[in-house]
Amino acid sequence: MSGSLFRSEEMSLCQIFLQSEAAYACISQLGELGLVQFKDLNPDVNAFQRKFVSEILRCDEMERRLRYIEKELKKEELKIPDTDENPTAPAPKEMIDLEATFEKIESELREVNTNAEALKRNFLELSELKEVLKKTQVFFQEHGQHNIIGDAQHALGQGEDTQTGNIQLGFVAGVIPRERMPAFERMLWFACRGNVFLRYEEIPQVLEDPVTGDGIHKSVFIIFFQGDQLKSRVRKICEGFKATLYPCPENPQERNEMLNGVSTRLEDLKTVLNQTKDHRNRVLVGVQKEITAWIIKVKKIKAIYHTLNMCNFDLSHNSLIAECWCPVMALEDVQRGLKHGTELSGSTVPCILHRMDTKETPPTYFITNKFTVVFQDIVDAYGIATYQEVNPALYTIISFPFLFAVMFGDVGHGTIMFLFGLCLVLMEKKLISMKVKDEIALTFINGRYIILMMGAFSMYTGLIYNDIFSKSLNLFGSSWYPYYKNTTFEVQKSFVLDPGTMYDTEKGPYPLGLDPIWQPATNKITFTNSFKMKLSVILGISQMTLGVLLSLVNHVYFKRTLEALVEFVPSLLFLLCLFGYLVGLVFYKWFLFNQKCTQCAPSLLIHFINMFLMKYQPVTEIPGTNTTTFECIKYDKDLEKLPCSSQTVFFDNQQMIQTILLVTGVLMAPIMLCVKPFVLRSKHNAKERVSIQKKQGLGAVSERALISQEEMPDNTGSYQPRISKSVNHKDVDVEVEGHAVHDKPEDEVEFEFGEVFIHQAIHTIEFCLGCISHTASYLRLWALSLAHAQLSEVLWTMLLRLSLKMDIPYGGSVIIFFVFGAFACITIAVLLVMEGLSAFLHTLRLHWVEFNSKFYSGQGYGFIPFSFKSLMEPTLDD
Repeated sequence: MSGSLFRSEEMSLCQIFLQSEAAYACISQLGELGLVQFKDLNPDVNAFQRKFVSEILRCDEMERRLRYIEKELKKEELKIPDTDENPTAPAPKEMIDLEATFEKIESELREVNTNAEALKRNFLELSELKEVLKKTQVFFQEHGQHNIIGDAQHALGQGEDTQTGNIQLGFVAGVIPRERMPAFERMLWFACRGNVFLRYEEIPQVLEDPVTGDGIHKSVFIIFFQGDQLKSRVRKICEGFKATLYPCPENPQERNEMLNGVSTRLEDLKTVLNQTKDHRNRVLVGVQKEITAWIIKVKKIKAIYHTLNMCNFDLSHNSLIAECWCPVMALEDVQRGLKHGTELSGSTVPCILHRMDTKETPPTYFITNKFTVVFQDIVDAYGIATYQEVNPALYTIISFPFLFAVMFGDVGHGTIMFLFGLCLVLMEKKLISMKVKDEIALTFINGRYIILMMGAFSMYTGLIYNDIFSKSLNLFGSSWYPYYKNTTFEVQKSFVLDPGTMYDTEKGPYPLGLDPIWQPATNKITFTNSFKMKLSVILGISQMTLGVLLSLVNHVYFKRTLEALVEFVPSLLFLLCLFGYLVGLVFYKWFLFNQKCTQCAPSLLIHFINMFLMKYQPVTEIPGTNTTTFECIKYDKDLEKLPCSSQTVFFDNQQMIQTILLVTGVLMAPIMLCVKPFVLRSKHNAKERVSIQKKQGLGAVSERALISQEEMPDNTGSYQPRISKSVNHKDVDVEVEGHAVHDKPEDEVEFEFGEVFIHQAIHTIEFCLGCISHTASYLRLWALSLAHAQLSEVLWTMLLRLSLKMDIPYGGSVIIFFVFGAFACITIAVLLVMEGLSAFLHTLRLHWVEFNSKFYSGQGYGFIPFSFKSLMEPTLDD
């Protein structure tokens, strides 16, 4: 499908009559086409009161089950395969089969997980009991039964006066998380007042949590105490610290028997757990291949029923009525889709599609491709274009990378950026298939073509600046070499270039870009500043003039004759008479003043200021000649003592021409301010007089009224709804244009002169002051270009140049290797990334504010078609 970026596609409001049995299939076909934006015909109906709410709830339940299945797949680290498969939306009767399948899989997985969790919990308890038995057995074997009791008695202060055989000490054993052991020990000491004897040891193996599957570290402990009171207190402390107590026989033989039994049960549990895990994996592997298609199918079903809920129902004809916006050029495709859907459903009654007449503002739709979409996104970020107004994206494709390159001009840096963008373009299929989620990386991938363009344009402007990593290339031979040979450079490393005495006029200027001799010159910055500052003003005023001219295109297309006469014409004259004249002075000075007449060359800034101050220095004649100062180019004699300066008038009738331009430009402001409001009021009053005469019956009045309201964009960044009414009274036609309400085009709107006048005053002030501020804003082209060049030169001089001048045998190459690495890293991080981002943001501002504000209102809303393409994500969480 082809389309134009100059103006949005023509849209039509269509009404579709769908038979109930064919509605689902037809909506499915329209979703595959992705060319229709449906309107909600039931905006006041609650979501739970719509016809297909039960089907949507069933889809929500299926999505919940799919999320659960997907979660289980990720838990087992089974990758969900990426596929380009696009399954069609299943028929409504297939929903039952899908629901049954999902329910069966979910219940089976939940049952397996429940059993596995119970087995793992049992396995954990047996593993802990085994460790308790092993540790206590080792503990008793190492110290001996009687020795342990003796140590406990000694620790409890009962070893001197009491016979060992008469003391009855009890003990408990269990496990506790390792991180709680220090606090557990302190609590036992303080709560039992030191009357307990504690021994513990860490379990070397990592145990598995039965619920989360995470690893947990625990320690085995044994506590000796005397009396039931201490026993109760110890158990309460163990319960408070979530410690698990296990039965541990006092007899060594009984402990061995219990340990053997526990080991046997653990081996049996391992076998059962492995079988359970194998069964679970078989279920998940079977689901793994189908889950992507299931997700897409469920999303399509839900989208179809959601769209059907936006339709009205005609019970008498058993049909659904839908309204939608559709591009006019795609109506045939939509008709074929409806016909195909009717055939799939088996219905014998065809669906009806017909266009409707409406006064609603249609959505804005531009057909883009992978190259133009990024530029359209830049414009849409400022505001969606009003329906069928001029689209700035068409011009942004060239102007955006070019203005960026003016600030970023360097052949070396532009080459690196170009190669980076080229790599992204060549690898775009692989990068897109990777489905990158990182926002920064995704920004670079989506902007690959604009990076490529910015790099290519930066190489061009760098060639014009003759700047490559802050150095220059001598491709054609300098026109200054007859005065400065290579030997002179070696002796005199810094010099000031004087165009009047050091330039070879016979050889002519450098063929392309700046002469390389300016790179080592001391007055390089003075020269490049003047050149780049004038260049930025020329580019800025040229782009603003283009914006004003494009506003005429909007006025002509929307038949706004009044706006074209009282807004466009004064705006263009105001801009050209004042600031366009400044550009003319720049070119006049470049072409007519050569190196022999520098003392009489005009100062553009002073002349421009004097133009507003009406201050002029009179023209004088050169003594002994009939030649005036502004004709000094034609005078070949001694020009050093000419009686002129940079403020002297430098062409014939300059004062008269500048006065005319100034008066014309100043008069344009009141014309823009006053003419339109008073013309609208006059037309409104004429219409009111006709209406009063009709009501009073004064004369036979035949009135033919045609009222149309439509919101039309103007060049102020806002919208002006318009009413046009033609009245025929005694062969007098009156056309009324004025302000209207936004949402009720069928009602006649009262004309408010104050509102119209204030709106026009805002527009006039904004434009007049904007021409001044926006012209100054374009000086950022010069400022950032200067900053980029100076940073590049500082980096070369302070880093790489010093290492290249080192005379260190053998070690110099090593130093240069590391210095070049630092030079490359700083170049990429600072000059490419940071400076590039800064230039990008400034270019963005120049297009959004300085350019778009001259003609682009951006008060539209985007065309969001019902499309299944957005449902092709592999997972539900994306």
